[in-house]
Amino acid sequence: MTHFVSAAAAGFGTGLSLIVAIGAQNAFVLRQGVRREAVLAVVGICTLSDALLIALGVGGVGALVTAFPRALLAVRVLGGCFLLAYGALAARRALRSGESLRTPGTTAGSARRAVLTCLALTWLNPHVYLDTVLLLGSVAAGHGTARWAFGAGAMVASACWFTALGFGARLLSGLFARPAAWRVLDWLVAATMVVVGVTLLAGA
Repeated sequence: MTHFVSAAAAGFGTGLSLIVAIGAQNAFVLRQGVRREAVLAVVGICTLSDALLIALGVGGVGALVTAFPRALLAVRVLGGCFLLAYGALAARRALRSGESLRTPGTTAGSARRAVLTCLALTWLNPHVYLDTVLLLGSVAAGHGTARWAFGAGAMVASACWFTALGFGARLLSGLFARPAAWRVLDWLVAATMVVVGVTLLAGA
């Protein structure tokens, strides 16, 4: 029993160390959380996607991913182009933005856009496969019969992080009542998307 608990704790720590970083997905979740738009859907997509990818890694699918490098290359190119386009849109918002924090009801259109963007940022990011599937899967394999406990710990870490990031962002509502704060956030999002996008394309 102690072996499984320690494996779960190791999975939690490893998962958290991989996911708590400024990246395209986290920047998007933060922005949605601040705007209070489709937060539950976005957090749910990120959490369930991570859980599925972790399960695939623990189950040994990581070996299949490395066997098809062209698939990772295609994802890298598509993901890089998508991130550059999203970064350009964020930069345009930063240049034109005069908004302050408002909390209108989320429309069907905005929710649909948020869901599609979140899915793209999650599944078109090759780092997701390299870190979540390959790396976590390899580390989990080292725990032998407790590898699924390790995976469960990593899944819990992912759920805690995205929930805290998405729903905790509203605590910044006072700051984002000022239009200047939105411009700074959009520039941060734009810079993050462009840097990650260029990095992906450069390594293609």
